[in-house]
Amino acid sequence: MAKSKSRKKNRSKEKESNWQERVVQIRRVSKVVKGGKKLSFRAIVVVGNEKGQVGVGVGKAADVIGAVRKGVADAKKQLVEVSLTKSNSINHVTNGIAGGAKVFMRPAAPGTGVIAGGAVRTVLELAGVKNILAKQLGSNNPLNNARAAVNALGSLRTLSQVAKERGVDIERLYA
Repeated sequence: MAKSKSRKKNRSKEKESNWQERVVQIRRVSKVVKGGKKLSFRAIVVVGNEKGQVGVGVGKAADVIGAVRKGVADAKKQLVEVSLTKSNSINHVTNGIAGGAKVFMRPAAPGTGVIAGGAVRTVLELAGVKNILAKQLGSNNPLNNARAAVNALGSLRTLSQVAKERGVDIERLYA
């Protein structure tokens, strides 16, 4: 009896959570086995809270719902913190690479919006970035582009982080 109450509490916590999830791609894949072809589904999912955390996950299952559920769990394991400015942009120009995909990002003035395409746009929106210019280079594979975008966002550094790494005060960085 006590277990059922705690399960209900956990479900309500999950519903109240501020995580958003978007499916980037669902693909039917098959594996050739002795008896014929075994069909399954692969889902690429992006999870974010629009406050500076985002992750990309992949899930495979016999049905679409199971694949999406596994993708969400995988994305939550691979969350990245993104440092945003007051204008909801990034601090500096950055690049990200994953497989054959390259993503170039640069900060934009307030009011510009998210200028990006495909999976990169989804990643940026769920990270909470509102003003940015991004370009996909190389591959057009949505999984690699999403991972490259997360890679680029994860490589961002703030002034205080740079000052700490160099062992100087923040004021000395401006001099």
